[in-house]
Amino acid sequence: MSDLLNERQVIERIFRHIDDKTTDLGDTVWKEPVASYLSQERFEAEIALLRRTPVPFCPSAMLSQSGSYVARKAAGTPLLVVRGEDGQVRAFINGCRHRGMPVAKDSGCARSFVCPYHAWTYGLDGQLRHIPGREGFPGVELQENGLVEVTALEKGGLVYVNQNGPIDPGMLKDAPDFFSSEQRFFDQSDYTDEANWKLIAETTMEGYHIKSLHKQSFYPYGLDNTTIVENFGVNSRVIFPFKRIEKLRDIDREDRSLNGMVTSVYQMFPNVTVSILSKHSTVTVFEPLSPSRTQMLIYRVTNKTADGSTVDVEDAMRDAVFVKAAGFDEDREAACSIQEGLGTKANQHLTFGYFEKAIAHFHKNLAEHLSA
Repeated sequence: MSDLLNERQVIERIFRHIDDKTTDLGDTVWKEPVASYLSQERFEAEIALLRRTPVPFCPSAMLSQSGSYVARKAAGTPLLVVRGEDGQVRAFINGCRHRGMPVAKDSGCARSFVCPYHAWTYGLDGQLRHIPGREGFPGVELQENGLVEVTALEKGGLVYVNQNGPIDPGMLKDAPDFFSSEQRFFDQSDYTDEANWKLIAETTMEGYHIKSLHKQSFYPYGLDNTTIVENFGVNSRVIFPFKRIEKLRDIDREDRSLNGMVTSVYQMFPNVTVSILSKHSTVTVFEPLSPSRTQMLIYRVTNKTADGSTVDVEDAMRDAVFVKAAGFDEDREAACSIQEGLGTKANQHLTFGYFEKAIAHFHKNLAEHLSA
């Protein structure tokens, strides 16, 4: 991304913040109505937005070979994303054209998709290939009853899906190139919490809470309220430095590397974050289930090292275990606790100040897209 700070600029800004006891600041105090986290009408409007927006669905690394697929719900719609024999990634409504049964589950690799109900069979291109007892379905033509396709496009190691329209490449002009073909998908997790999806996503967009919420977990390793925050397009990047970044002061500027010294969290509008950690990266999807319930899907990919090689899967897994112990559950618990109190009418709105620049940017864009 040409409009984001490069590695050397990031390091220099972090050192200035450490020396001056400052952090990146916004210029807006945003007040988000509590109703935005409780209203069924608002929830339905957000679901409609997710269905008409190119949203990251999974890392390309999950679809590493022909027949690789991922099947899950996105914005309430059962979807199937698969890499075809021609190498192309396609997305379909995951529903058999006979009686609507999903033809695939979870993720894996297949040569075809066979409906478990009546064995109607579809190719990797979504075309209907076989109807058992076809004589019982006069007038039902194979070529007219393939899986219903929706738009999918790969960009920078992610697969984007737009359920309700095409994806013009210009729609992803601000999307960074995250992953290369050498990086491997190695693990995934799935959590469901009793909190609005925005409350959970907000925990990833600021470092103002590090010392108070993560005093015994992340704070021993990270800096409190010392972040680099950059908004680009409708997205943002928040960089959280580790205390060990101080070691770079003794290294020549040309030889410094941020690898292992920071966590960079990209908020990809509306409901996905891509986090570049020390030895692995995560793609986290915040799937709204109701105004007060969220499914969080986390896909993990190995990182590349400073010399261009790929991190060993075992090292990446150890890194993932550390991240979970270093405040992940505390963030989720905080969001659930906030949700419990929203109905008390103690607050009419939630307030996001200058330290929460990325959150204000997120809510501003969300409001604008919903009104449009």
